[in-house]
Amino acid sequence: MSVDGDSSPLSSSGSDDFAALLNEELAGISSDESLEEEADETDQDHDGEEEEVNEELNVEDADFAAKRSKRQRLDTLDDDEGLHCSTSLEPVSQSSDVSVQLEICAHPSLIKGMCVKCGRMVDDVSAVALGYIHKDLKVGSDELARLRNKDLKSLFRKKKLYLVLDLDHTLLNSTHFQHISPDEEYLKNQTDSLQDLPNGNLFQLDSMRMFTKLRPFVRTFLKEASNMFEMYVYTMGERPYAMEMARLLDPGKIYFDSRVISQADCTQKHQKGLDVVLGAESAVIILDDTEYVWRQHKENLILMDRYHYFSSSGRSFNLNNRSLSELKRDESEPDGALATILGVLKRIHQLFFDLEQDDDLMRRDVRQVLKTVRSEVLK
Repeated sequence: MSVDGDSSPLSSSGSDDFAALLNEELAGISSDESLEEEADETDQDHDGEEEEVNEELNVEDADFAAKRSKRQRLDTLDDDEGLHCSTSLEPVSQSSDVSVQLEICAHPSLIKGMCVKCGRMVDDVSAVALGYIHKDLKVGSDELARLRNKDLKSLFRKKKLYLVLDLDHTLLNSTHFQHISPDEEYLKNQTDSLQDLPNGNLFQLDSMRMFTKLRPFVRTFLKEASNMFEMYVYTMGERPYAMEMARLLDPGKIYFDSRVISQADCTQKHQKGLDVVLGAESAVIILDDTEYVWRQHKENLILMDRYHYFSSSGRSFNLNNRSLSELKRDESEPDGALATILGVLKRIHQLFFDLEQDDDLMRRDVRQVLKTVRSEVLK
């Protein structure tokens, strides 16, 4: 399956200003040509100023004024609620002994290597690619820290934390048509309509030639968890698959919206990382059935019991027993894994926002709460 690079703008709680301003700027600086056209328009409005500056510059620096005009035009887009760009003034001495004040841009965000603030091409190896938010988007480390801090404050006002959810074996189970066993052939006649996603749990996806079974209790789980958490999907599957599974789970785009992270978004091979999540690590809980993909974030992880509905799923983990589908049964909704984990999440949320605590919320760490809950379970 090929990877689709296009995605919707971000709609995370504290970052609406980032997405809105980014989209506005993209309309004006998506190419070098559009930048040149806008610079020309600005030049016409400031002919007198440009002539004075150009007289004082060397011939080889004659294009300085046009670049300066482009920066002036882009600077008007910035405000306290938009893309922040820390700047400083630096005197540049020209051969004519004239000092010109140059504005130094911190290049907060890049599209195809072009700074959305000043329009320059930048090679920032430390910038993090966030393609699931906007195609070809990279965000600098300082800007990412600012966005996370802003989003966290907004989330805490709603008494919420972040919840990162794996797909396969955690929320659902999928298998290709050719991998179903003879005892699973009956499933072809028991799939639910794709026109009624909110009420279905077993789907036949002809475009991907696969069956997908949602885990029992998953819809109730997502509904109740959404009152306590801002949720992300994070899968090692390819993007088309991730988007289709998110559509089955959240047809109304209530829970995830554009917060769907796939294999192409990972910054380390065979590893998942919170570096691409717009959430502070101190407020993130992860639900996944696989521990080794979260080597850097084990303290944030709650390990899930794997959901093996189809026989091919069990075989991939060297399980030889008959699958749930072959036995024509399923996990219990009230006593299954998701219902149990929901109770644990409620406990974590309660402890984190305990009114008896008098310290600053921004200084609390959900990983410490997880340690407390784990010790309670062991007892």
